[in-house]
Amino acid sequence: MGIRVAVAGASGYAGGELLRLIAGHPEFDLVAATAHSQAGAPVSAVHPQLTGIDLVFGSTDPATLADADLVFLALPHGQSAAIAAALPETVKVVDLGADHRLIDADAWARYYGGPHAGTWTYGLPELPGQRTAIAAANRVAATGCYAVATTLALAPLVAAGAVSPDDVVVVASSGTSGAGRAAKIHLLGSEVMGDLSVYKVGAHQHVPEIKQATGAASLSFTPVLAPMPRGILATVTARPVDGGPDPREVLTQAYADAPFVHVLPEGAWPRTSATLGSNSCHLQVGTDVDSGRVIVVSAIDNLGKGAAGQAVQCANLMLGLPETAGLSAYGVMP
Repeated sequence: MGIRVAVAGASGYAGGELLRLIAGHPEFDLVAATAHSQAGAPVSAVHPQLTGIDLVFGSTDPATLADADLVFLALPHGQSAAIAAALPETVKVVDLGADHRLIDADAWARYYGGPHAGTWTYGLPELPGQRTAIAAANRVAATGCYAVATTLALAPLVAAGAVSPDDVVVVASSGTSGAGRAAKIHLLGSEVMGDLSVYKVGAHQHVPEIKQATGAASLSFTPVLAPMPRGILATVTARPVDGGPDPREVLTQAYADAPFVHVLPEGAWPRTSATLGSNSCHLQVGTDVDSGRVIVVSAIDNLGKGAAGQAVQCANLMLGLPETAGLSAYGVMP
């Protein structure tokens, strides 16, 4: 018998990816998977890619989850806190939702609404000191998908004084799975294919998380819906600091020992297809010849490093396992 894990909200895209990773994990045993409207359905009926997992979705309540050693909460924003509060303190929890990411309660109210549930250990292991903090925690708040792509590109540069924390601009394109599995007209194939569209312009909920994690003081963030199922490509630009360190050297040193973050060789630029199915982030840095701004391009799989893979990476640390257990640094092409 391995480590007993459960997934709440397992019928969604991130939940399905968690189930796939758990099934291939050398130490995890899946003991429960819960859903809302799909409760009572076989896992393989909802996720045909998981044919062979002989399990039926249960209802999402603490009693169904409390027998696990670790619980992943893959629930909509605002729904994790009540479930987590009802679980025994002995059960470790990784929350893929936003309920416990933010320190500032006013920022939560502004971008999400409702009461602030409190702050957990932030689940981005590549930030300084976070591996140790995550390993010591019983409750970890996994990062937002856009936040992962942007933070890995920007945080080391701000911390090293290579770029100014003011006037950071991010334009990031995401696959449609980032919007969840609920049926919505604007996500229909005939609406998305052959089209790029912006959404939540100037008011995306990941803005306060990105500022908190990177140290950015001023952030303009524009998300773009791209005609692909999964992946994020983020372009992050900032003003260089006169006399500051070389941005490429900063990123290379920051991730020298990071198994999932790769600064690409000069001249090679990140692409979402190269990170598909992996827990990796690909980075490249350059300089705009006209404005002089530093440009960092970041690519991740939004369901991998941006959600389920990141959550498993945190769980590994919390459970004293190798950080890379059950995860791949390599994508799937074509």
